[in-house]
Formats: sequence, structure tokens, C-alpha cells
Amino acid sequence: MFDRLFSSIKATLLFSALSFTLALSAAIMALTVNEHETLYLKTTTANLQSLTTNISNDLLLVVGADLDIVSLTATLLRFDSYPDIVFANVYDRDLQIIQQYIGQAGRDRLDTVDKLSNAIVEPALGTYRSGDYLYSVNRIGESKYPQGYLVVIYDIETTLSTSKQQLVLATLPFVVIVFVCLAILYSWSLRNRMRPLVMLSDFTQKLQFTKDYGQRFEVQGNNEVSRLGKNINGMIATIESELRINREQTAQLIDQQRTMTRLANYDSLTGLPNRQFVMDTLKLELARALRAEEDLVLMFFDLDGFKSINDSLGHETGDKVLIDVAGRVSSLMRDGDLVARLGGDEFLVIPARETTETNIHRMANRLIDAFQEPFCYNGLDLFVGVSIGVSRATDANFELNELVGNADIAMYRSKEAGKGTYTIFDSSMIEDHKRKLMIANSINSAISNNEYRVHYQPKVNQNGEIVGFETLLRWAHPILGMVSPAEFIPIAEQGGKIPAITSWVLEQACRDLDKIKAIFPQRFRVSVNLSAFDLRNPALFDFITNTFDRHNVDPRFFELEVTESAYLESFAASDKFFRRVSNMGCAISLDDFGTGYSSLGYLTQISIDTLKIDRQFIRELDTSERSRMVTGTIIDLAKRLNLTICAEGIEQEGQIAYLASQGCDHMQGFYFSRPLPLEELANLPRRFEIPGQNESPQLNISYDTRMGS
Repeated sequence: MFDRLFSSIKATLLFSALSFTLALSAAIMALTVNEHETLYLKTTTANLQSLTTNISNDLLLVVGADLDIVSLTATLLRFDSYPDIVFANVYDRDLQIIQQYIGQAGRDRLDTVDKLSNAIVEPALGTYRSGDYLYSVNRIGESKYPQGYLVVIYDIETTLSTSKQQLVLATLPFVVIVFVCLAILYSWSLRNRMRPLVMLSDFTQKLQFTKDYGQRFEVQGNNEVSRLGKNINGMIATIESELRINREQTAQLIDQQRTMTRLANYDSLTGLPNRQFVMDTLKLELARALRAEEDLVLMFFDLDGFKSINDSLGHETGDKVLIDVAGRVSSLMRDGDLVARLGGDEFLVIPARETTETNIHRMANRLIDAFQEPFCYNGLDLFVGVSIGVSRATDANFELNELVGNADIAMYRSKEAGKGTYTIFDSSMIEDHKRKLMIANSINSAISNNEYRVHYQPKVNQNGEIVGFETLLRWAHPILGMVSPAEFIPIAEQGGKIPAITSWVLEQACRDLDKIKAIFPQRFRVSVNLSAFDLRNPALFDFITNTFDRHNVDPRFFELEVTESAYLESFAASDKFFRRVSNMGCAISLDDFGTGYSSLGYLTQISIDTLKIDRQFIRELDTSERSRMVTGTIIDLAKRLNLTICAEGIEQEGQIAYLASQGCDHMQGFYFSRPLPLEELANLPRRFEIPGQNESPQLNISYDTRMGS
């Protein structure tokens, strides 16, 4: 209502003027009433003072030694002519009440009369206001010889309010008449003054409705409204010219908007729906499935081996693979199926409302089979597999994040199973996932809380003498108990926390060195295992040297061990690092030989002292002629290159006999001892019984530190 009322400038100005007039009138009325109140109070106080003075003089004749109660009462009854007097008390010279008169204003308020009367103890002479009442106190007789006192209470509040109301009622009609006259005068004046502005407003409204910018406002005179009309005419001319330009640009903007919408919802490389689009679609589909009491299947997969293609052949080739993957997967889809690229090499498929086990298995197998054929680029065949995770909406309580998370967990389970396969999520995977999360989140705190333990497994030479130890890392988790390195090391690698663990192991090896030397006083080396993550750290060499200096250990007591795959992953940087370490006095050991690149050419280029044969060859010595041939070849190759050869995983006498016959220098395994804590090393024999060996060569202790089992 008020919006419509003030939509007009004329109404607004009229309302403002009348409001100001009304406020001014109210202010004048308030000042008048306030002045009236002051004058009324002053007059009433003077009248009451005169009245009480006269009555006091009359009471002098009846108050004294011969008190005349009848005359006293008759004198007090003269107050009946004054209806606003509440009561009047006559006191003797000792302020003991002699007689009380209750006036018309106090006869219906006896409680108030008693309360006010009791409050009078030593009244001050004169007339004054206290609260809603006037007090008039007069002495009866001379000041030197008072005969008593007269106290009169007058209801000033009631009389004052009545007087003010009478004043307002008397002046209000005049104020109303003046206000109405002014309203009529203002309205007439504004209508004449506002007519040009109203005409301009009507013109702009018509222009807004018709959109005919060829119209112009007829300007008359040279006042403000006329100048405003001229400005509006100029603005209309500008709008008319701009409209022509805008029409041309609108078509271009529409095309750009379509392009931006596509970019926002579709992957620019493959043309598939992107993460934002598919997540919005999944929200709608989950809501629909929940209402219809149906299930929804989500298939999440990424590419096996894609990282190596990117690293070795470049991102351009990787992009071509992603484009062809998108095309190959899209060709398998039926009407209603949705395939999207989430980012990187991750893809997502939402089958069209088919959730039976048979359909899930069929589609997953079709996806896997589609990648049996290689991708061919410039005559090079590239094989890329897929690991698929499948989740259901019912298992995720129709929650989007939980549905995608379940598919991701199932996909990583497929990778753990050997890749190139698919896994359907079930609730048991949640606990396994929570365990992995707990392990991942506890790795750093395990270091600070000293939860890791180092166990030692002895190495022996051909004569059965202990020549060193391999240190194996164990984790005593406060909640999970003993956690195997086979479980937490891969998790640490994924989280990039291997360097921190390696640092802890090196520190522990330095701290334990003196204790090992106390048991085995001969010269020996400490072997510390390094991972590919460590070799990529440019500060590794400085950390090792600082740690040696801090613990005051001789670098010649240490040997750094690395797998051949880690060494060759960044060959140039790794080779430079190990040459610096070798110059410092440390020895270098190449672990798991024969299971990585298995290229003999690099053996002539790298600086190593020891070659370790992987346990998988040793395990099959008794059953596989091929394993015996490979093992013998490795030992012969190491001897020709003047390398020390060490075999791990020894568990049977037959393995020892064969390795000794081939000239293997060092052996270790459960046949000799399981990994032991530091405090149990003293219980080991100084020499183990080796079948067919009786000689005791010089003791050469090697102490090897690694994180695996």
C-alpha cells in the first residue's frame, strides 16, 4: 500500500510537507501544554499557599489552651469548596495531630490518606510539590509562640492532567482546520508545479512500453524539467544507436555461451562429460532411484600402465591414448549409458538402469576385453589395461560421495589383485579401507612416538661365520598391534612418507652401531636400504653426512642398498649420488637383482660393491633347473665383475650346498635365524654349521638395514 502511495513524486512531496506541518503543530502544542503546566502549577501553588494562610489565621482563635473542637471542625469544613484537596491535618505545637479533615479527593482513597498522613513527621514550612501532590505547611500563631501547624495535601497531578486535556480539546479543532487548509493549498500548488514532470514521466512510461526509441519528448521552457527532457532525448538517441550494435553482439554472445556451457560440462580433450556434469547427473539419478525404490550401479576405472606411457613417450602420446580410450569405451555403450572422464586417466560409467549381477559382469568383462588390443602409434604398440571398481547405490545409502568412494575402494582392490580385473564393492572392504587410512594417518606419529622396531637377521659366509646383519623394520601399532612392512610400506609409498621412515632407520642404525660393535668387535659395514623416493631427494647426501657426523660414526662402517629398479629409474642422478657416497667410504649393494630391468649393460656403468640374488630364485633351486641356471649365471657374472654376491631367503640345506658350490660369498635366511631384536643378538652362535665346511675364514661383519620383511 505504502509503495503505491509513494510511487509518485507529487504524493511524496505532499506527504513530506504535511508531515512537517503536522510535526511543527505538534511541537507548538507540546510547548504550549508545557508552558500551561508551568503557569498552572505556579498559580495553584500560590492559591494553595494563600488558602492555607487564611485558614491558619482563623484556626488561631480555636487552637490554644481552650481547644474548641466544634469551631475547629467548622473551620476545616471550609476546604469543601476545594474538590482537589486530599486531606488537611491540624497539629499541636508538639506535632501531635489534633484534627484531620478528609477532602473530596481523598474520600475514595483512604489508604492513600493514611499512608501520606503517616509519612508526615517534621514537615517543612511552605508550599512545595512532592510526587503527585502539593504540600502546604503553615504555622498557627507567631513563630516565637506557635499554637500548632496546619498541613494541607493537594492532588496537583489530577487537576493538572484535567487542565491540560481541556487545553488540548480547546485548541485541537483550530489545529485541524489549519492543517486541512494547508493540505489543500499544498496539493493545488504541487499539481501546477509538477505538471511538466508528470508529462515527462508519462512519456518515459510510454517509451518503456512501446520500445519505440524514435519518439522524442516535446521540450518547453528552460527550467529543470525542460533540461531533463533534453537529456532524456539525447539518451534515447544513444540507446537507439547502441541497440543496433547490441543486436549484432547478441548472436555472438549466444554462440559463446553455448561454447562455455560445453566447456563447463564436457572434457575438452576427449569430449566426454566431465566431473561436474557427471556429479550433477548422479545426484539426480540417485534421487530418482531412491523415489522409485530402484538401484543404481557406478563403474569407476583408471588405466593400468598409463603413467609409464606419459613418462616415457610424453604427454602428447598420453593425450592420444586418452582420446582413443574415450572412443573405445564410448563404442561399447548402449543408449542411455553414460561414460565420463573424471580427470587424468580416471573414467566413470553409469549403466542405464541395469543392476543385475549378470549385467554388471557382462559390462565389466566387455570393458576389460576392449583393452586386449593395443593402441598403435607410429608403428609402436602400446598396451593399456583397466582396473574397475563397481559400487551400488543401495550399499551407499543413495549418498553421492559414499557411492563414488565405494567404487574407488573397489577399484584399488582390483589393482591389488593384479590389475586388468574388476571388483564389486561389499561392506567388508570398508573395514580394510579404514585400516589402511588408520595406518596412513599413523605413520608420522609412529615415528614421533617411537613405535617402530628394528629386528636383525644374520648373514653368514661359506664357513658359517656371521658376516653381518640385515635390519628389518617392524611396527608395534598401539591399536592394530604388529603391522607387517608388506602392509604399511606400500601405503607409505603412496603417501610419500618413505623418506621420513628411511631417516628414522638411518638414525636408529647409527644409535645401534656401538652396541653391535660391542658384540662383534671386528670391522663390519652397516647396510641401509634406500628407495626410489629417497633417491629423488636432492638433500639426501647432506642428510646422510650430517647424520654420520652427529652420531660420530665412520662412513666405512656403512653400506647403502638399493633395488636395481630404483637405481635405474633416475639413472644419472642415482649414479652421481652413489659415486659421492662411495668416495665418502660407504659401500653400495644392488638388491633384488634379476627381478627388475634385468639388463646386463648397465652393470658396466654403475658403481656397486655387492650384488644380491632375489629370494624368488633361491626358493626354486630344488625344483627348477632354470632357477639353478639363472642363479649360477648371476654368481658367475658377479665374480667376473669382482663383486661380492649375497643370496637371501635360505631355508634348506640343499640351497646352501648349491650356492656354496657355485661360490656364493654370503647367505642369509630362516635356515640360520629369524630376524631378532637387538637385545637378542648376543644369543646367536659365532659360527653356524655349514654342510661340508670346516674351515673358519677371517670374520667380515656386514650390517644391512632395510624396511622390507
